[in-house]
Amino acid sequence: QVTLHESGGGSVQAGGSLNLSCTVSGRLDVTDRTMAWFRQVPGKQREGVAAHIPDDHRDYADSVKGRFSIYRDKAKNTLYLEMNNLNDEDSGMYYCGVARYVGYPGLGRGYYTNWGPGTQVTVSS
Repeated sequence: QVTLHESGGGSVQAGGSLNLSCTVSGRLDVTDRTMAWFRQVPGKQREGVAAHIPDDHRDYADSVKGRFSIYRDKAKNTLYLEMNNLNDEDSGMYYCGVARYVGYPGLGRGYYTNWGPGTQVTVSS
């Protein structure tokens, strides 16, 4: 079993930055699995933001390319999301997830599991 816990959210003005963290704990080794960040606002589906693939490749949603960076410290069992030049459309609850299977499934939420409780990001203009 794997447990994820997100942190680092907060309130920031448009143009500002935040760094999110997702710690991984549990007995299952997921270093061979893709991990990804998602976000959700009330009334909308959870959408993929960025993914870190075990071969150190990364994938980003078009809306965050050039502004967000995802990276992973396997020694610390932690996934990070560096968010820069934030705008109000970036507001939402941010979650991290682990891919259900080895390989890169894309940023569809159905391919991921073990969601943490989330961390809230609020961007004000």
